[in-house]
Amino acid sequence: MMYGMQNDAFLQDHELVPDYPSKVAAMLKSGEVDVALVPVALLHELPEYHIVSDYCIASDFEVASVCLFSEVPVHELTTVYLDYQSRTSVALAKLLMKEFWGISPQLIDAKDESYRTKIEGTTGAVVIGDRALEQRRLSTYIYDLAAEWQAMTHLPFVFAVWVSLKPMSKEWMDRFNEANAVGFTIIDEIAEQQKYPVYDLRKYYTHNISYLLDDEKRKGMKKFLEFLNA
Repeated sequence: MMYGMQNDAFLQDHELVPDYPSKVAAMLKSGEVDVALVPVALLHELPEYHIVSDYCIASDFEVASVCLFSEVPVHELTTVYLDYQSRTSVALAKLLMKEFWGISPQLIDAKDESYRTKIEGTTGAVVIGDRALEQRRLSTYIYDLAAEWQAMTHLPFVFAVWVSLKPMSKEWMDRFNEANAVGFTIIDEIAEQQKYPVYDLRKYYTHNISYLLDDEKRKGMKKFLEFLNA
């Protein structure tokens, strides 16, 4: 989605501010940015918000990059470290522990990258992003949170959506959707350029991640927010 924003006229009128999900959410809440790709878990905290794009970050099956890792089966875990980079992934993990796995381990908010070294014995960790793709090669047990959500609800999971705190014009949203869409026409080229040895990026971009915010994804997002608001 970033490809079109970085490579067409879009940037002439906008400034892109890349950061990890929870930091981006904080910037939107503070008014530091006008539009942000924010974790869905943030939405129930906002008094008003507007979804401004038909594109999102979601998964219909396994997402691969948002997982609970451990050396023992999930029901044997006594402690779980929670990734500091994504509020939605942490909220989803807590929900699955309570509603699907029926476990109540001690939960510890990770503060820095060192927490991955604590995945041993009956201690597991929620890890997201590139670090999760790396961790897949190290851990014995991998619980893909999107796949577990799918098993529980039979719905896709939406991790992030483009949101503004005030309404945007239809003209702006149409232009924004066009910028989002450019990269999907050259996914193979983008994956080839990145040369990521840990995981097949073409598989990641075309199978693990789903981008169109369709009716089923909106149902999944609504279901998740209902759980959070309960």
